[in-house]
Amino acid sequence: MAECTHNCETFTEECESRGKGVQKLETNSLNKIKHIIGVVSGKGGVGKSFVTSLIASSLNKKGYKVGILDGDITGPSIPKAFNIHGSLEGDGHSLIFPYETKSGLKIVSSNLLLPNEDDPIIWRGTLISSLLSQFYVDVLWSELDYLLIDMPPGTGDVTLTAFQSIPLDGIVVVSTPQDLVGLIVKKAINMAKMMNVNIFGLIENMSYVSCPNCHEKIEVFGKSRAEEISKNENIKFLGALPLVSSNAKNIDDGNVENIELEEINPIIDELISLTK
Repeated sequence: MAECTHNCETFTEECESRGKGVQKLETNSLNKIKHIIGVVSGKGGVGKSFVTSLIASSLNKKGYKVGILDGDITGPSIPKAFNIHGSLEGDGHSLIFPYETKSGLKIVSSNLLLPNEDDPIIWRGTLISSLLSQFYVDVLWSELDYLLIDMPPGTGDVTLTAFQSIPLDGIVVVSTPQDLVGLIVKKAINMAKMMNVNIFGLIENMSYVSCPNCHEKIEVFGKSRAEEISKNENIKFLGALPLVSSNAKNIDDGNVENIELEEINPIIDELISLTK
């Protein structure tokens, strides 16, 4: 093994001390955040933001105070899911006020900092990671039972910063049935293990389509491998979510909070149990 430089951001080999001696960020003194959950996937397009939104909405409906930190800085989609437009405001000094939905969910996203929603953010990794840290430290989240962080796909700078610097209770890994997705998702799982990040379990999204007539489960993306992956990686299989066409329309219309999906309920109950 190469000599340790104590700079994990530039070190690629597995290290026993990785993640153990890194100074965790402290959020501002006005915040009281009980639990922080990261939602990750090694692959884009698996519905990670949908799962984040669904978990947040479901927890909110159960009476918990919930916030979403949209960590996908260059590809934010959380505001679209909740039909949020406009700009974030601050106190004129260092604090940023999150956007609050009618149901009480608090949301922060890079898209709410742009003059136009379709403007790109063309930044290098260090700036992107710094904004993630600022969203955690400088946003006035106040009292939250759960803060969900919607991570970008892959195992790059933002995920590394979150794993090293933010005091996560654990992460949820999102996958879909395809073999290629399963292979890349394992990279995210292995990254978490290497950095001593707790893994709550795996959720398989778009696992099947339920026939409206006979209710048979049709595996349109191939046979589910989520339970097999979970067993091989020694993590919990939290559950499978179906592919429902009306969910896509609700997301496009900004009505994610209107989605009622019974398959999410046992997943939510398990996450509540794991964070007690």
